[in-house]
Amino acid sequence: MPDRFVIGRGFESEGKKNDSTRGSYNTMRPDPATRPTRTFRSRITVFFALAAVMTAVLLSAVLAYVWEGQFQGYTRQNMQRTAQAAADTLGAQYQTGGGWTDEVIAYADTFATGNPEIGLQILNSQGEIIYDREPSTVRRGTDSTYDQDAVAIVSAEIHNTVGTKLGTVRMWSTSASSLLTEDDAAFRESSYRAILWAALIAIVIASVMGYFTSRSLVRPINRITSTAGQIRNGDLTARTELSGDDEIGRLGETFDEMATSLERDIKHERRLTGDVAHELRTPLMAIQATVEAMQDGVLPADSEHLQTVDDEVRRLSRLVDAMLHLSRLENGKSAFNPQRTDVVYLVRSLVDMQGRLFEAKGLRLRFDDKTLHNELYADVDPDGVQEAVTNLLSNAMRYTSEGGWVVVTVEQDRNDVLISVRDTGMGIAKEDIPRTFSRFWRSDASRERAAGGLGVGLAITKGIVDQHNGTISVESELGKGTTFTLRLPIDQQRHGRRREVEGEPAGPE
Repeated sequence: MPDRFVIGRGFESEGKKNDSTRGSYNTMRPDPATRPTRTFRSRITVFFALAAVMTAVLLSAVLAYVWEGQFQGYTRQNMQRTAQAAADTLGAQYQTGGGWTDEVIAYADTFATGNPEIGLQILNSQGEIIYDREPSTVRRGTDSTYDQDAVAIVSAEIHNTVGTKLGTVRMWSTSASSLLTEDDAAFRESSYRAILWAALIAIVIASVMGYFTSRSLVRPINRITSTAGQIRNGDLTARTELSGDDEIGRLGETFDEMATSLERDIKHERRLTGDVAHELRTPLMAIQATVEAMQDGVLPADSEHLQTVDDEVRRLSRLVDAMLHLSRLENGKSAFNPQRTDVVYLVRSLVDMQGRLFEAKGLRLRFDDKTLHNELYADVDPDGVQEAVTNLLSNAMRYTSEGGWVVVTVEQDRNDVLISVRDTGMGIAKEDIPRTFSRFWRSDASRERAAGGLGVGLAITKGIVDQHNGTISVESELGKGTTFTLRLPIDQQRHGRRREVEGEPAGPE
């Protein structure tokens, strides 16, 4: 089965053209050894530590708020029980003493003197204050009945044995811990100490985790940096060898692909430079040798030798013109004038004109119309299509042995027009097919032929196809022949709108 290769704008997505006239240039950063050592590892570690600090502070604040509320509720309950106990005792003493006598009221001191931060008032049934003891921390000089700094205020009614209300006990505290026992206070202190230690331990653990996590993150980044440095220093074979499904793994794979592409492009550039020098040197040396021979009298300055010089000059001129044409195509400077054209008529006329040339070479050229109505109109540049097909015909004629066939076919495939040139020539090796459209590339077999071309015809053909937003494909098998197929959109405007919707440039670059 023949090997196939497709290339062109319609097949490969191109980036948008940047028409901006603005430019910028930045020098390379100094060597890492001369820069401040604020490493990514330290940043990640600090980030983890700060995150732990913020979490610990927030958690401690929430726990302290909730814990303090619980302690205040516990204190209030203790104070309420104390007030109720005082009310029950005073009620019993009131019934025994027969009223609010000094001896009865004196029992209130047993509840008030135990804690100097507790304030106590006793009111009779008419609401009059008959006993008032302020906490030791009360602010003097105020007219308020209660201390303004009170954090908890409770009251309990005083009743006799038959349920008659005799008065009220009021109690308040200026400290939430005033009614806590020593065990309660110790528990409260140990709880806050445990929260603090938990926060510190969390910060330490987060810092350690951040350090080791940053190491695992920095290791592949350092490998990419090291590989980039090796490539910068000229080692184009350096690779990160990173892989994986995460972002860093994909970054490593993309970097290696970029490095491979860069290595291939640089090698191609070096080969291109050598090929250009070789292609230009050959006619120049022939011209120089002939002219020097005529100057030295070795060869006569007759029309035959002058014709040799003229042929080489013309060949050199064609090569320069082809290179300029290819450069304009690649830079988007070549004219592109699409017109509604009958592609069947255009290609048939070209085949008819080329027929005699093929007959002179002992080859048979045939046109095969596979359209339904013997016509197919498309938005193409007639001159560009003729040049592209001519290059393919010239290539087929050059590398097809005498007695071989060349068939040109035109057909429609949905919204595209297909133009194929099939020959029975020497074919192209499988490993050489992807380089078919490179400038100055020719297979080793074709280089041995005396009728070798300039080596830029297929590259120009690809440039013309790119102008039409189309593709060009090649199928070939050594010893059996090659088929080149141009696929061009029938409606350039419709194709341009579709590419704009897909986010690609609508026209040729």
